[in-house]
Amino acid sequence: MPLEDFIIYVYCCVAENYEELTKERPLRKCGYSPKLSDSEVITMEIVGEFMGKDQDKSMWQYFQSHWKPWFPNLGSRSNFAKQCANLWKIKEQIARRLVAQMGGDKSSVHSIDGFPIPVCKRTRAGRSRCFKNEAGYSYCAAKEEKYYGFKGHLVISSNGIITNFAFANASVDERDVADELTQGIIGVLLGDKGYIRPYLYKKLLKRRLELQTPLRKNMTDSRCKKFVGLLMRIRRRIETVIGQLTERFHIQKVRARDSWHLCNRLNRKILAHLVCSFINTRLSRPPIQFDGLVQI
Repeated sequence: MPLEDFIIYVYCCVAENYEELTKERPLRKCGYSPKLSDSEVITMEIVGEFMGKDQDKSMWQYFQSHWKPWFPNLGSRSNFAKQCANLWKIKEQIARRLVAQMGGDKSSVHSIDGFPIPVCKRTRAGRSRCFKNEAGYSYCAAKEEKYYGFKGHLVISSNGIITNFAFANASVDERDVADELTQGIIGVLLGDKGYIRPYLYKKLLKRRLELQTPLRKNMTDSRCKKFVGLLMRIRRRIETVIGQLTERFHIQKVRARDSWHLCNRLNRKILAHLVCSFINTRLSRPPIQFDGLVQI
């Protein structure tokens, strides 16, 4: 679709859900409402993220230069950045509504995985003042190096819809996050070898969620090879989603100096991915097929 249609689609999606969420609980109980509406701000963020403009400054400059007639109340860059950060919670709530509307939480098969969100390399960690007592050390297998920062934890449905997301200190074991992150879903949960833990398996099974992972070399696998192969093929979809979040939405680039702004940045990237999935489903396209969605 043309970029103009994409912006309209995004705005309609955001505005509809925003109005439902704030109908009984307005975000502002006193004072003047901002000239640029919250729905317009979130639309600009989502479109900017999709186009690879992941900084408030680059988003503001792009819409100021190319789309000012569509957003005539766009004010200063600093006010735009403040309004973006203050809307972090409503973005999270809109994301949850979109997941429900797409039926992602009703899927009988989910996948879970983690990925690094480095603040800086290990050699610079001692001099870094960012996220003191919040970030931690871990190892990135893909780059074969240790890093200082956070780890993102992602759960998706069988067709690639992001159903839950969290980030934690990089030193936190991903198995310790899995239980809370999968609350409310039942069926089968696919993970890698890093999620092998008998206690976690039994705990999830009590609430009708069966954890399936490939086994280590010193473990005996009594499952049918075709069954295991099928599960692992389904699980590869989460690697595709993580790749999209990394390459298109730059989720591994930490351009924040405190957890509040970091939380906002991560929330809008997840929301941008979900809105694009939502538009794809409405156009009868595969949810995570973003190539060809917009003609730029």
